[in-house]
Amino acid sequence: MGLRERKKLATRTALSWAAIRLIVERGYDGVLVEDIATEAGVSPRTFNNYFSSKAEAVASRHLDRCLQVVEALRERPAGEPLWEGINQAVMAQFKQTLEQFKQTAEMADRPPRDAEAWAAGLRLMTAVPAIQAETLRASAVAETALAAAVAARTGTDPEADLYPKLVAAAVMAVNTVTFKHFVAVGGRLPDMKAMLIGALRQLAAGLPEPPR
Repeated sequence: MGLRERKKLATRTALSWAAIRLIVERGYDGVLVEDIATEAGVSPRTFNNYFSSKAEAVASRHLDRCLQVVEALRERPAGEPLWEGINQAVMAQFKQTLEQFKQTAEMADRPPRDAEAWAAGLRLMTAVPAIQAETLRASAVAETALAAAVAARTGTDPEADLYPKLVAAAVMAVNTVTFKHFVAVGGRLPDMKAMLIGALRQLAAGLPEPPR
């Protein structure tokens, strides 16, 4: 990735984090595009060059994380078992997300002070219909990309064969359910990683019943 592309990615990431942070703190209707642009240190026009709405800015973090998993999976060794490759790709994505979180100015300078208030704000943010719609759209894009990556690793056809679509849909479902659970229990970002890896391992094992 060249310097120009890295700068564009950094701006996109900063805008998305700013949107999430402000909406969690103030509520969806309490935040304007101008507020997000100011928080990220750019102009409203720059915001509009990247996103068509506040909801898209929020959902872009979900899309980018999922596409990072896809990219990481494509880079895994060809002979590696599929589910091990998926687990390793997810872990690589979380490492990258944590680094972005630490390096993004608005998050580093003003991190959440009240974990419970942050979790409550996340629950309200993810219940906004516009954000839910954009997140579903992002998930569909990511699912298609993941199915193509799975097909490439398994020698299947992402269009004609069911298997890569099933795997991609299952992984995306695990991601969605795990995130909802993470928000519900008010977890921290490292907790999300452990939850997701654990859920993927359960899925790969065939979802055995928990011990009673």
